Amino acid sequence: MNMGDHHSEVSSTPITPRPMTPRLSTPPISAPITPRTMTPMVSTPPVSAPITPRLMTPPIISAPPSQFHSPSLSRSPLLSFGGDHVETASKTPRSRGSRTPNFLTPIIRTPRFITPLGSPIRKALRLTKLDPQDAWLPITESRNGNAYYAAFHTLSSGIGIQALVLPVAFTILGWTWGMICLVAAFIWQLYTLHLLVQLHESTETGMRYSRYLQLFNATFGEKMGNIFAIFPIMYLSGGTCVALIIIGGGTMKQFYLTICGGAACTANPPTTVEWYLIFTCAAVLLSQLPNLNSIAGVSLIGAITAVGYCTFLWVTSVAQGKLPGVSYDPVRASTQIGRVFSVLNAVGIIAFAFRGHNLILEIQATMPSDEKHPSHVPMWKGVKFSYTLIAMCLFPLAIGGYWAYGQMIPEDGGMLAALFQFHGRETSQAILGLTCLFVIINAVSSFQIYGMPTFDDIESKYTMRMRKACPRWLRAVIRTLFGFGCFLMAVAVPFVSNLAGLIGGLALPVTLAYPCFLWLKIKKPKMYSPRWLINWGLGTLGMGLSAIVVAASLYVVIDTGLHVSFFNPQ
Repeated sequence: MNMGDHHSEVSSTPITPRPMTPRLSTPPISAPITPRTMTPMVSTPPVSAPITPRLMTPPIISAPPSQFHSPSLSRSPLLSFGGDHVETASKTPRSRGSRTPNFLTPIIRTPRFITPLGSPIRKALRLTKLDPQDAWLPITESRNGNAYYAAFHTLSSGIGIQALVLPVAFTILGWTWGMICLVAAFIWQLYTLHLLVQLHESTETGMRYSRYLQLFNATFGEKMGNIFAIFPIMYLSGGTCVALIIIGGGTMKQFYLTICGGAACTANPPTTVEWYLIFTCAAVLLSQLPNLNSIAGVSLIGAITAVGYCTFLWVTSVAQGKLPGVSYDPVRASTQIGRVFSVLNAVGIIAFAFRGHNLILEIQATMPSDEKHPSHVPMWKGVKFSYTLIAMCLFPLAIGGYWAYGQMIPEDGGMLAALFQFHGRETSQAILGLTCLFVIINAVSSFQIYGMPTFDDIESKYTMRMRKACPRWLRAVIRTLFGFGCFLMAVAVPFVSNLAGLIGGLALPVTLAYPCFLWLKIKKPKMYSPRWLINWGLGTLGMGLSAIVVAASLYVVIDTGLHVSFFNPQ
């Protein structure tokens, strides 16, 4: 029995797999037809929890559009997942692409605000890193601006001390050519401003170029930017702040003497350097406002005061009538080359009156942008409104000032100096004091917006190196050092306000030439088309004018003489 049992056990062993053979052969045939039997075997393990994309979806779906990165159409640049870790927009579909169901992929790859710009943006998003620096820098720290803010900033930066010397250009050009140059410069700079507004957002790469220098470097390369763009852009920022301290401090002194009734109102009146210091302290204190959006109210006050003092100056001058013996014959130099360079220097003065293009992209960067409301729409509305008011201020100021004073208008100070020199006694003391006060307030307000690109550039060096936002105490130190650095320059070179033609020539490419070349490089219009010809013609003419005006201004300064008084402001 034992042997039989053992034999039966042995003999039954090879028989047992026979009924299993069809079972093993059946699954390969039925598996592709009916995967239901295979589904429990795959989905049973608890691995399915991390495979589902629902855990990854909330940080992206729940984040508002303001949290998407700045290179695309966004308000605020930072979209981080835990702490300071920043991921690319394409990182999620790449790492989970093999496990993520197809129907969820478009939600992750293409945010809703990109759709109108088309599929090129979807491809660009996969290659674009989120830039956390924009959320830390003063220009792009807040993206809640609107058309009103744009109008305030543009108006405050577009009207300034440079407008006061416009009648000086008419003394050289005369009525006819003065008007032609003024109208041509206004239309030209308005056209290039429109180009910059359109170039702020790229429909091909999805980038938002929030700074003039950033757009130039992205288009022509960093090397070209360091050679041709960084100096005039930074000069328009820092150099304008120096000129504002000189004008604002000098006007403070004039305001003090006007209100007190003369120099004898106090035994020891403040010196000119002390007035510079008082103005600088006020400007530095106001510069502690964190970002460009936060100074919208300051720009509004600056815009109102700019319109106010321009109106006071030309209305008062015209109301007082022409000066006795006024002449409108253009001033002629003794030599032919002197006459040519004088004309070119006057063109530089007019070009200097239309500045502010170095701030347009920065102002537009403070606005939100999506497919239904791109930022260029409210920006252009604000620009049109502000430049309507700018034209209503600059044209009467130039025409009325030249009509009232003719060749006798002072080269140093322009309309403000002429008002006190020729009508200081018969004009109401309240009007004179209010005009000076408006000039001071506008100068302090303009200091903030013109200093912002420099603040932004300095802080960007810190954020790139330290990978974190600039602390408040360090930001306060940076802005204080910048303000008092400008004060030292104003004391050392107090005659910089007399170099309006030279400054205009240096800044002319930023205003009239570079935007045309940027548009040609980015948009790539058809060769010899009207837009191609217009932009090539204006860009080439602008660069040629810049070189000639700089040379002419230097010649005029050397030929006519400049009262140089280093460290001795009068």
